[in-house]
Amino acid sequence: MVDFPEEVDEKNGVRLYGETSYENHMAVLSHFLHNHRDEVDNKEKAEIIAAIREFLSRKEARQSIDIDEMNDEQVWMVAEDPAQYGLFSDFFDVPFPAPKNPKFTFIDLFAGIGGIRIPFDEMGYQCVFSSEWDAKACKTYFANFGTLPFGDIAKIPAERIPKHDVLLAGFPCQAFSIMGKMQGFADTRGTMFFEIERILKHHHTPYILLENVKQLVGHDEGRTFKVILERLDQLGYYVKWQVLNALDFGLPQKRERVIIVGFLNKDDYNAFSFDIPHTPYNLADILESDEVVDPTLFASDHIIAKRREKTSEKQVFYPSIWHENKAGNISVLDYSCALRTGASYNYLLVNGVRRPSSRELLRLQGFPEKFKIAVSHQDIRRQTGNSVAVPMIRMVAQKINVIISNKKEYGTPEIKRFEAVAYA
Repeated sequence: MVDFPEEVDEKNGVRLYGETSYENHMAVLSHFLHNHRDEVDNKEKAEIIAAIREFLSRKEARQSIDIDEMNDEQVWMVAEDPAQYGLFSDFFDVPFPAPKNPKFTFIDLFAGIGGIRIPFDEMGYQCVFSSEWDAKACKTYFANFGTLPFGDIAKIPAERIPKHDVLLAGFPCQAFSIMGKMQGFADTRGTMFFEIERILKHHHTPYILLENVKQLVGHDEGRTFKVILERLDQLGYYVKWQVLNALDFGLPQKRERVIIVGFLNKDDYNAFSFDIPHTPYNLADILESDEVVDPTLFASDHIIAKRREKTSEKQVFYPSIWHENKAGNISVLDYSCALRTGASYNYLLVNGVRRPSSRELLRLQGFPEKFKIAVSHQDIRRQTGNSVAVPMIRMVAQKINVIISNKKEYGTPEIKRFEAVAYA
């Protein structure tokens, strides 16, 4: 895939949504290729043909394809059997390909780099729709899953989103974070919950899994969280929630997040619990050898000396992560504080001498080793700071999966049933 700088607000790094944008074409095409079905309406067919024409015209310089000589039916033949033409390797040669025999379906809203998606991919669920407006996050997402997320969810009609079994959403948290201004719903980012509500109201999704910062629970003396729970209740959802810590899921990172699960069926609600066994963590398991780490990540001699001076009377051990807070106090710990997107990253030093590498940052969030790094280290810093602890989501997802799999009406993995759910 090529980059599409003309579709990005360079100042804010946000994707600009447009019906005819190349990125939107690629979102349509990539979702279709991974969710191919025999019957599409005329509008969908026209969108897919236009997307293929746009894609092939961009590849023409590298592959001798005269797209202008192809009529619509010839282009549609390409869409019906993409593997035969060998034109879409970027969409399929990825670490996390779509399952061949999907059991159930989900949508991935505010997708980031796919941390909430991965456990459902592992269980054989099919992602029928994803949305993310950050340009660099979309690049990482495409490199790993072969689908380019659609842009601003607020501009996508609910009826254009396929029917699905599970709705996943790590909706924007800056508005509720202690690192932000704590404005909540007064901040436009906070209102993104109402986009989730809009989609649930249309689709009546049977299962939902939402993730946000711990501060959401207490924001505005609990009133913000109360609004969210009341809105879900009005939609007919039975809801359970709990604040979970990544440290309890085998990750050396203190990262507390509120997990919200919702069920339209009360028996499903009763069957779910947050009684999840804790897994010990080991910092040594995620660290790379200093010899293979980019030299630019090492702190200056001045900073290292200053850190050692401040910890001279503390018990220092290795491996460890040294964290300097705003007051200048330094903690020597066997885990990292919560990864963030801002300047606080600069105050995390592995063994007091260097900043974490891109792979270490991904490991601190529990991303599999096969997860592909497709952007700069600076971008990975920001993306992991915005992401989720994958093992935490995995444990919750597995408990939801047991409930879904044991229901008679959800126990048939045949593709016919999958299509009926995904495209009804």
